[in-house]
Amino acid sequence: MSGTIYKIVPEELWQQARNAGVFLGAAVDIADGFLHFSTASQLRETAARHFAGQADLLLVAIDAGRLGEALVFEPSRGGDLFPHLYGPLNLDAVIWENPLPLGADGVHQFPETL
Repeated sequence: MSGTIYKIVPEELWQQARNAGVFLGAAVDIADGFLHFSTASQLRETAARHFAGQADLLLVAIDAGRLGEALVFEPSRGGDLFPHLYGPLNLDAVIWENPLPLGADGVHQFPETL
């Protein structure tokens, strides 16, 4: 599977991943047994549903082609297929990371390219 997938992650948690060279997941990922990601079209709903009003977040872009067979697209909300990684995220698959600020309206402001 090629393309780009995305992870919304608290900046402090991502800093721990940078230090370790690998991302093992947020609490929800660890509890569910896989890392949750979103496609570009799923990002805004993911942010609104799971990160509403939360500041100090990063948006991390991942090269899905570098994740191998551990990346599986599985049905979730309304049958939409979400990318799930069954294993740790090696940071060499990261394309870029950017702040995900809150706008004056309290809604996360995504890069214009998404």
